[in-house]
Amino acid sequence: MSDLIKAVEAPENTNLPELNPGDSVSVHFRIREGERERVQEFKGVVIRIRKGGNNANITVRRTASHGIGVERTFPLRSPRIDKIEIQRRAHVRRSKLYYLRDRTGKRARLKEKRH
Repeated sequence: MSDLIKAVEAPENTNLPELNPGDSVSVHFRIREGERERVQEFKGVVIRIRKGGNNANITVRRTASHGIGVERTFPLRSPRIDKIEIQRRAHVRRSKLYYLRDRTGKRARLKEKRH
């Protein structure tokens, strides 16, 4: 049965770094607009990671203009993801950072992880 599941699964994206909640990332993904295709960048904080083979995804949250929070979920096995760059890593004590939804400004900052 597991061979059947492996046959259906999408290939793993090899150019993705090791991600953790609290990482500030820049996700480059391809967008199709009519006949044209371009790469768009989405910068934000990883607030959730869901593992699980084909269904693995990350949720990235950023603050748009006028303090409006925007979240976007990216499937990790998607061929549309060009690359993910890690800007900085933060020290967090939760695996899901949903509490950042209620916070704005300085209260929404995360402490940077020291090496």
